[in-house]
Amino acid sequence: MKNLLIIAHPDKDSFCYNGIFKTVKQGIETSGQELKIIDLYRDSFTRPREAVIKSYKSLVTWCDNIFIISPVWWFRLTPRMEIFFDEVFTPGFAYQFVNITKLYAYPKPFLKDKKVRTYMTHGAPALPVLTLYLNSVKLRLVMGVYTFVFGWRISLFTKTTQFWSVPFVSDAKRKKYLERVRKNTLKDLRG
Repeated sequence: MKNLLIIAHPDKDSFCYNGIFKTVKQGIETSGQELKIIDLYRDSFTRPREAVIKSYKSLVTWCDNIFIISPVWWFRLTPRMEIFFDEVFTPGFAYQFVNITKLYAYPKPFLKDKKVRTYMTHGAPALPVLTLYLNSVKLRLVMGVYTFVFGWRISLFTKTTQFWSVPFVSDAKRKKYLERVRKNTLKDLRG
């Protein structure tokens, strides 16, 4: 299988980078499967960025599995992850609107064959995000981005994992998070 790993954190010492990213990368490398990496904070995002966006689209087309890793900042993913969605998952490449009537259309996804696993880290605890804020980060990501480009399927919800209170939990808790990542990666690589 061809695996694309997208990391969207600027700090290489972060739990996203030094924990989750390393764990997924190691799992793929150990499996012997193909791996390509997009490191959104190591690639140049200065304008014009048509060349880097073209290479990202090529990698998305190439892969079977996409692993996305990002922290949540201000109830969304990092700015570069959001730019990736805006400039790579474009109409004509990732989806196309199909008219139902003169006023209404639905998005027809072009990347339905891709399997997607997402890890989001929060500084916040789960309770307020899941209740008071109605889990808006995950809902917006899955319903407002993924269903447009990958189609409607339950795995987009079940394979979008959130880790809570990351800066505040114990090392033992972070190790449990990484064990979950390791097991998920092995499962994803088996198909």
